[in-house]
Amino acid sequence: MDRFTGLSIFTAAVEYGSLAAAARILGITPAMAGKHLAAVEASLGVRLMHRTTRRLHLTDVGRDYYQRSRHILESLDDADRAARELQDQPRGTLRVTAPTTFGALHMGRPVAEYIRRYPDVSIEMTLGDRFVDLVAGGFDVAIRIGDLPDSSLVARPLARTEMIACAAPSYLAERGRPTSPSDLSHHDRLAFSEATSAGDWCFTDANGYMHDIAGRSRFLANNMEILLAAALRGAGIAYGPSFVFDSHLASQNLEQVLPNYTTRSLGIHAVYPSARLVGAKVRRFIELLEEWFGSSSN
Repeated sequence: MDRFTGLSIFTAAVEYGSLAAAARILGITPAMAGKHLAAVEASLGVRLMHRTTRRLHLTDVGRDYYQRSRHILESLDDADRAARELQDQPRGTLRVTAPTTFGALHMGRPVAEYIRRYPDVSIEMTLGDRFVDLVAGGFDVAIRIGDLPDSSLVARPLARTEMIACAAPSYLAERGRPTSPSDLSHHDRLAFSEATSAGDWCFTDANGYMHDIAGRSRFLANNMEILLAAALRGAGIAYGPSFVFDSHLASQNLEQVLPNYTTRSLGIHAVYPSARLVGAKVRRFIELLEEWFGSSSN
């Protein structure tokens, strides 16, 4: 017999005065209630109560067992209530991983809004451009850009970013502006070494022909921010996601190269281990990111 059901029947019988009342409250037959109570007494090897047709009489052991059983059941109710509240109200520590440059440039403001809305949550964010196993790393959410490998993870789209090539006006004035992808072989290229998506430095012309640019780069780095800094100083032509360069293109500190060619569009996703078991802190964070990156005002 189920021990928890036995405790519930025993305490209900004491509180409501009979096994029949306890059975009615718990939605079982009186005969089944009697079997559960008998199983509890048999497992303990003691009599908890004397039963007559009219009333129950607790033994000395039964009175002590009732107090302890009631405390156990109340503690379990408290645990259930706390679990439900945790599911509904974000609290605890949220562990997030994101690509280095995207995280540094674009995650600070939504994170600030999240901790403003939910004061019982703290965030630990790890930035890095290498693939991270969420479960092994103990992360709740990851921001990933580009192709997503097949997995059991749930992916929620947040936005898209276009790959672009750009350079400082000073570099283009000195070295000339490329008019076709093949011209890039005569320029100093600033390349990201940790690119994980196929088609890096890839341009498609108006006829649908794809031009892949390979060969040696003048500056190869595993961090887009240092490539951005080098491009701003006129070191060469950088290629990467538009979210890295947009503000500098708007201020004309950088100029887009080969704007008439189409480049790859990459999805930006939030991924997490399970949709069914996700708690409030993860659910609310994903909702805020969808709200934040889905708004053109941000």
